[in-house]
Amino acid sequence: MPVDGRVARGDATRRVVLRRAVDVASVDGLEGLSLGRLATELELSKSGVFALFGSKEELQLATVEAAFGIFEAHVVAPARTVEPGLPRLWAICENWLVYSEERVFPGGCFFFNAGAEFDARPGRVHDAVAAASGSFATFIRETAADAVALGHLDADAEVLAFELHALGRAANADAVLNGGTRAYALARRAIRSRLGQNP
Repeated sequence: MPVDGRVARGDATRRVVLRRAVDVASVDGLEGLSLGRLATELELSKSGVFALFGSKEELQLATVEAAFGIFEAHVVAPARTVEPGLPRLWAICENWLVYSEERVFPGGCFFFNAGAEFDARPGRVHDAVAAASGSFATFIRETAADAVALGHLDADAEVLAFELHALGRAANADAVLNGGTRAYALARRAIRSRLGQNP
């Protein structure tokens, strides 16, 4: 069955808008998004952009979903191809640090910023951000548990996962605020030490 040209164009425009939206939101926050702003920056009609999303909240929710897809492609999916246990746990940490350090999103980790913005604000956007962040935390925790079960590590998997996640977030926050790469180097040393490898 042939694809309706209007639908295909709408889907293509939606992808372009969301790619811009995730970059804007990583710097200015999800509240910094507006249909009008995106339409102007991308030289699109405001009515056309509005037709794609319908409201600012729907735009925010779609932006969170798009950002999570990008995050998964850079951090989670490559780690899943690595041998389970300690090798995969190290891959998760390294992928996360590279994702932040290389500024996949110009404002650093999208979900660190969105979490700080919406942590105390109940609603659908809060829930979407929490679900995305929570799924990554679960992935770290499950991988740490596998490493313990396989005998690669002798640790409390839940505490270890929390510590590794915290080190990544601390490196991101410090580097975004102060610039430079020293925070990432320190995080790598701390992670290697925590995983029983030589710094």
